[in-house]
This record gives sequence, C-alpha cells and structure tokens, in this order.
Amino acid sequence: MHHPPGPQWRAMTVAVDDPGDLAAYLPPVSGHAWLRRGDGMIGIGEVARFEGGTAAEADEWWRDVCSRIEHETELPGTCATGPIAFASFVFDPAHTAHRSLVIVPRVVLGRRNGTSWLTSISARSGPAPAPPLPQPVPPAPTGVQVVSGSLDAEAWQAIVEQAVERIGRGMLDKVVLARGVRLAASAPLEVRSLVTGLAERYPSCWTYHVDGLVGASPEMLIRREGGLATSRVLAGTIRRNGGEELDLKLAHALARSGKNLIEHELAVASVARALEPFCSGMNVPDAPYVLELPNVLHLASDVTAVAHPDVSVLRLAGELHPSAAVCGTPTPVARETIAELEHLDRGRYSGPVGWLDSSGDGEFAIALRCGVVDPARPEQITVYAGCGIVAESDPAEEFAETEAKLLPMLEALGADLSGH
Repeated sequence: MHHPPGPQWRAMTVAVDDPGDLAAYLPPVSGHAWLRRGDGMIGIGEVARFEGGTAAEADEWWRDVCSRIEHETELPGTCATGPIAFASFVFDPAHTAHRSLVIVPRVVLGRRNGTSWLTSISARSGPAPAPPLPQPVPPAPTGVQVVSGSLDAEAWQAIVEQAVERIGRGMLDKVVLARGVRLAASAPLEVRSLVTGLAERYPSCWTYHVDGLVGASPEMLIRREGGLATSRVLAGTIRRNGGEELDLKLAHALARSGKNLIEHELAVASVARALEPFCSGMNVPDAPYVLELPNVLHLASDVTAVAHPDVSVLRLAGELHPSAAVCGTPTPVARETIAELEHLDRGRYSGPVGWLDSSGDGEFAIALRCGVVDPARPEQITVYAGCGIVAESDPAEEFAETEAKLLPMLEALGADLSGH
C-alpha cells in the first residue's frame, strides 16, 4: 500500500445527550446498524471500503487505515468510541458471486451503558461532516409476496434425506443446509423500517445492517472487549408453541434431546478448537442452557477465553468461521456437501457480520435470521434460514424448523409464507 506519510484523516469523538432511538437516525436505504437492547451504533456515509479479501487481509487493511487517522476524543478508553468499521463476510468465498466487505463510516452515533457519543471522520484539511438528524418514521413494507424459493418443500426435504444418508455412511457427522426465499414488495424497501421492526421485536438479538444485509442474529460468533473473548454457540432448536406451560415442557424436552445435545456438543467443540491457538484461560461450559426467543428455543453455551494481545476480534472471527453451527463437521466435507446439495448461493448469509474499533475490540455475530436487499431491484429481498442435519434428523421436522427461523424476517416485511 502506497500512502502519503502522516495522518490522512481526522476523527473527533464527543459525548452527546441521549439521542433516543438510534435507528431513527438511519438514512432510508443506506447506513449501517448494530443494535441490541436499545444500545449500539449506527454508521452514516463512507470514508473507506475494503472488498473481496479474507478476514486476515481485512484486518491488515483496517490496521493500516487506523494508522492514518488522527483521533481526538472526549471519551478516552471507552470501548466502541472513535473510528470503527462495519464488516460482513461471505459464507464460502469459493462458491459465491458475492464479496466480503469492510466499511468505515464517516459518522457514527452510539450509545452504550448510559454513555452516548458522536464520532465523525473527515479529511485532515476538510470540514467535519454534519451531525445526523432523526428521520421521519418510515412506511412499513406493503404488498410483500413470494417471488420464488431456492427449492420447494418436497425438493428441500429430499436433499435433507441425501444428507442423512451420507451421514449414515460415515462421510460426515453434521451438515447445515439452508433455504432462500425471494420476496418482492410493491415499492423499494426502506431498510430503516426493517431494522426498527427487528430491533423492537428481538431486543435480545443483535440487529444489524451492512450494505443491504439486514437481520437479527441470536448468535454471537465472537466478542472481544479488553482482551476477553466470548463466543455464544447455538445449536439445537425447537419451535415455541405460545403457551407458557407447553413452552416449559418443550424446553425440558430440548434439554434432554439426544439429537439436539449431539448437535450442540459438536458446535461447542468446533469453537473451542478454533479459539485455542489464539487464546489462553479458556472456559467451556459442561452443559448448555435454554435460550428463549419469541419464536424458538435454542440450546446455548457461552465459551470464554483471554485473547492474545495482538489478535483482533476480526482475526478471531476469521478463525472461527465457518463453525459447526453454520457449516457442519468435519468442516471441509460439510462445506463441499453444502456446495453439492444446497442449490443456493449463500452470499453473506451465515457469514460473520459485525464491527471493530481501532484497538481490535468489537463484536461479530453470525448473519442469521436475515435477508439481502437486491441492489438492482431494491423492492426485492432474499431471506434465508437453515438447520443442522445429523443422523437422527427428520426431513419434515427440519423443514418446519426453517419455517420457524424465517418468521423474524417475514414478520418485519409483513409477509406471509403460508402455502409456500
């Protein structure tokens, strides 16, 4: 990389009064978001962008960018303040027409643990960008209809049967198979409306938007804060009934389900193996807990460790991906099985999505419960869902699980999949 010597940009971070709903500051179709329980960050505009490389290459690029930013701050040492980058990576670079990307926004408005801030980046000799203003409430999507699916119910269940047969022959232990459903609205979609709806309905998930990829993920691939790394593993799912008493019975059944416990154990082991070379003091829980979301129950485990000082959250995300929770085990065989059977270009679905700051701290979720707006046809969006297939998997039950996992996006879009 050839750059002029000395800082190229100036970043200024100031404390601000509580801005209220962060999503209200997003432009209608652009901007970037990372929200959970009312806290988080929105990014507006663009200073620099990296496309198409690996997580390690992106990490090197980000370090170079940070070395050329002169930062003044009223909040020194506060995590997530200052220059940050939003990032989204493809699931499998060998089998996609899409590209991974890292974007440095011009303006970031954030709130965390009662502290709110505004960071703006400008050319050293140029004026600072104007602070964002809240936008009018966006209209909800209307007339959303199914255009097409990657496979219908019968065809998708047939590929599950093929996967179970391969597992039975000992070719692999687990594979995650996904579906894509393409929807069209009567007018171009306003991403801000989707972000707002998802953040309100799924406050315990991480609601995100990066360059047309929008969703609410329950699965934290990796968080790094002050050197402490945490990865939340979700594997093993059951659809909620809606009644408290029956949901309690379902939770007990999930926690005792041999099929789900095996799937979960494989996912936890894959995370621990990937983190081990880059961390010390690892803690792996003996047994999972049941995580309750509005539409499903998941088996969950939080793996923690101390990251080596020179290993950023982006580097850790690259090492963890693809985990057994989104790919399968063994990873190389599962990845090829997905490419052979799935009939779907996942793009950035089920890849790492998140943010990082100049110290290497940050958060990356797995891009689940999501959709990608078509840049050429902004009234269209493809939504995705998948599930883990093991030897005991039943194709009809797995299809029902994908239907449950599609619900968050379908509800945010005001769509109905019945009959599809």
